[in-house]
Amino acid sequence: MNLNTVHFLEDYENRLSPLAVKTAQSKGRKIKEDAAEHRTMFQRDRDRILHCAAFRRMEYKTQVFVNHEGDHYRTRLTHSLEVAQIGRTVGRALKLNEDLIEALVLAHDLGHTPFGHAGEDMMAKLMLEHGGFEHNSQSLRIVDVLEHRYPTFRGLNLCFEVREGIVKHSANWQKEKIPTELLPEEYPSLEAQLIDYVDEIAYNNHDIDDGLASNMIDIDDLRSVDLWQMAEKRAQQKYPNVSWPNNKYVCISSMMSILVSDLIEQTQTMIQKSGVQCYQDIRVHSEALAGFSSEIYEKNQKLKIFLRDKLYSHYRVVRMEEKAKRIISDLFNSFIQRPGQIPSDFINQHPEPKNTARVICDYIAGMTDRFATREHVKLFNPQAKV
Repeated sequence: MNLNTVHFLEDYENRLSPLAVKTAQSKGRKIKEDAAEHRTMFQRDRDRILHCAAFRRMEYKTQVFVNHEGDHYRTRLTHSLEVAQIGRTVGRALKLNEDLIEALVLAHDLGHTPFGHAGEDMMAKLMLEHGGFEHNSQSLRIVDVLEHRYPTFRGLNLCFEVREGIVKHSANWQKEKIPTELLPEEYPSLEAQLIDYVDEIAYNNHDIDDGLASNMIDIDDLRSVDLWQMAEKRAQQKYPNVSWPNNKYVCISSMMSILVSDLIEQTQTMIQKSGVQCYQDIRVHSEALAGFSSEIYEKNQKLKIFLRDKLYSHYRVVRMEEKAKRIISDLFNSFIQRPGQIPSDFINQHPEPKNTARVICDYIAGMTDRFATREHVKLFNPQAKV
């Protein structure tokens, strides 16, 4: 790395809050590498995630609607991009490390199975006696061993703070599920603590958008939700002459702004009350420091209940979920009965080729919706070519 680049990056990071994680504070990588030219460690990690195969596959993985239901519904990939935008906004306002936030956001859903949470629930059930399955742990597994792009190591060789944030970004992460090397007794960076909240802001709002577009959510029902009432009032004040449905996007944008502003302000308040002075203080503090105010938290919970009752429990979504569970279950059980149905290239390149259940789990979890559907047709439709 040339001297001018070093000075520029140091100057950039020196402008961040003392609570932000800076390159010099990183615990580094498992395998030592020379510094990248023109990029910090976290920028390099973000780029490695962005270019990995698992990231591209999210384009055809379900958020709520299975891919073939429509071209304009969110997928895991577009969801991650929307979360990244919100994460950068919050990170910039708090003077945190945006590059670390972006790396964590882009990696946070890598481990999801096809068909969204229905697929994950079924995979967890199928793997109950084989070591279990959980998508955050699977995301770490992907970046640690399953991606194989470099000649001298498996995985992406990401730095400690990104790997830690991948398994600790959830607001309710459990110590017993965290690998010892990632310090289960300590809180992660403030950047990692924000991920769960910006994730919620993104999916609550875009699920409303997709729900309205699909006619699964009725606007009159939505107007009973406190947050929507607040957002619509703001939208009407800003654009008094715009009528429904043209103000849908303005209302959604207003609701996002309400949540983002509250997250920033409440996190600042919690930081001030905590007395933390630096990044290391955050790691050993008695509680997490990111979150919503009690008022907005309650309103957001009511919004989530509304989405559960009106969208996620809609008969069309339930049908998609049940179909997804059958596909995942059929594939898993078929492969368990005869693992030789899995392509030999995948087995030979797998880090644990003799662990049959884990090989099958990794193979299925890495599928896109459409690939899993095609595999199911090949295995169970006698007329289909294999």
